[in-house]
Amino acid sequence: MQPGIEELLRSNIRLIEDWPIAGVKFQDLTGLMSDGLAFSAVIDEINRALGEDQVDQIVGIEARGFPYGAALAASRGAGFTTARKPGKLPPEVYALQYELEYGTATLELHTHALGKGRKVVIVDDVLATGGTAGACIDLVRQTGAEVVALVVIMEIEFLQGRNKCDERGVPVIALLRD
Repeated sequence: MQPGIEELLRSNIRLIEDWPIAGVKFQDLTGLMSDGLAFSAVIDEINRALGEDQVDQIVGIEARGFPYGAALAASRGAGFTTARKPGKLPPEVYALQYELEYGTATLELHTHALGKGRKVVIVDDVLATGGTAGACIDLVRQTGAEVVALVVIMEIEFLQGRNKCDERGVPVIALLRD
């Protein structure tokens, strides 16, 4: 990471104790988007980490993966696709239910969104237990596309979410680790 960037990013992140439920320490990364310099730095650092490898499509995970993913897609000249919560996409969709740190959730992706031979990078803000990331990897693969990387702004290491990506053979790029 470029000198001073980690400090810039961390200064725009809030830690919220006991949210959304008691015992969870929620990392609020929305401040990174409201600071233009920090937002640009995030996209620049992701591009630096990805290098020149071909990427056809960026998949942003709802909701905070949308702005980061869309900005990354635009900067690389790639397409952008959304992985959504249930009921937000018209049929036909692939859907997977998965475990979260504090419950369960479902993620959906259009069946026609990607397709065989497409090289995909998945983007989200935080990698925690890996449930969301794992579900999104599985959904992308159902379309026939290849997941070349999962990109997150922050990885919460003690929750070991990276393991779910490792099990699927997908490298993780995390700008920050806590």
